[in-house]
Parts: sequence; structure tokens; C-alpha cells
Amino acid sequence: MQIFAGLGNPGPKYAGNRHNIGFMALDRIAEEHGFSPWKARFQGEVAEGRLGSEKVILLKPSTFMNLSGQSVGEAMRFYKLEPEDVTVFHDELDLAPGKLKVKTGGGHAGHNGLRSMHAHIGENYRRVRLGIGHPGRKDLVSHYVLHDFAKADQDWLDDLMRGIADGAPELAAGRNDKFLNAVALRTAPARSSKTEAKPKPADSGAKPKPAPEPKYAPEPEADPEAETRSPLQKLVDKFR
Repeated sequence: MQIFAGLGNPGPKYAGNRHNIGFMALDRIAEEHGFSPWKARFQGEVAEGRLGSEKVILLKPSTFMNLSGQSVGEAMRFYKLEPEDVTVFHDELDLAPGKLKVKTGGGHAGHNGLRSMHAHIGENYRRVRLGIGHPGRKDLVSHYVLHDFAKADQDWLDDLMRGIADGAPELAAGRNDKFLNAVALRTAPARSSKTEAKPKPADSGAKPKPAPEPKYAPEPEADPEAETRSPLQKLVDKFR
């Protein structure tokens, strides 16, 4: 058994926030793979199902972001699981919007949800880092993550969610590379070229014929003798 935990804040007020992209990922997995309806448990919402041959518990903590580890830790202890059996989906400021990376262990980089995870279950859990981009200044981060995705973000966001759902069985099986490939097929699909190279004419080996030279009418040749006679001589010649 595994736990896939999404990080976010509960309630409709926060549902569309960038900070809630982890919840969004779990919602799409549950929808696409026929998980059970969500029910209240472990200080959060839980849905159960299978991804391939793996039984997976989807968990969205209701403790708010800063206390996410309480909910995940309670579920982990109930099922007698280890941190290595937990995968956490969370927003990542240091990745461009729509980018995704997978890693196990490491620091929390100031992310309050991960900070709580570290405090309650340690750091040796797997993370699916979901890029949302950075607002550019540290003082803008809080407003940025607690603000809804823009309309312009919806296309890449939907592609990312579809890719996560497509690859979820590979993630559950521990095949991170195949999971990433499944996401890439949605977010960066291969495009076939619509333009075909024009075929070159076949070379027959014959030398091209030279272009014909232009034809001009020959200039009449002057009569040198006629040029030396005076007008009077020309008149006398007419009467001979």
C-alpha cells in the first residue's frame, strides 16, 4: 500500500489557488482511475483505489498547508507504512509553469507544507514537484501562491493534470522515468512536420544545351567607290 498526498488548503475559497495544485493532481487521478468517493479521515479527505497492481490511498489534508504533516503522519502510522511509501504532490516556485520533477529526500526549501512533512515523517519521502513559476520578488510570493491560476494558465494546467493521471500507475510502480514520459506526452507532444521537401529533378547526365544566340539582320556594307564620287559625277553617270 502507498499514500499519495496532495498539499493545499481546504475549502472552496482556496480551491483554484496555485498553492492547491497538489489537491488538483489527486482529484484528476481519482477521477481518471475510478477511485472511491472522498471521505473524511486522518484529518483530511481520503479516496481509495488501485493504480496498476498497487493499492493507493489518496490523501488531501484538511489541516491547512502549514500542518500538512499531521494528517499524512497519522495515515502513515495507521497503515504501518514508511516514509518511502509516501509520495507528496506540491507546488514548486523554482520550476517554470507546467514543468514537473520527481525527487526523493532533500530539504524543504522554505515550503511550509514540506516543512511540516519533515517534522512529522522525516525527509525520505518522494516528492512530485509541480512548477507554478515565481512572481519575481520574495515579498510577492504569499499573494502569488494564494491567488487563483489565470485563465491563460488553464491549457497547460489541464495538460499537466492529464499527464499526471496517465502516468500515475507508473509512479505507483516506482518507474519514475516512465511517469515523466507520460507527462511529457501530454505537455510536449511530438509534432510531425506538415511541410515536405520538394523532390529534386532527376539528373539524366546529359549536358544542358546552350541557349541560342540572338539573331540580328546584317548591316548593309557601304560601297567605298560611291563615297568618293562628287554629286556632279553621280548626275553625269545617270545619263551614260
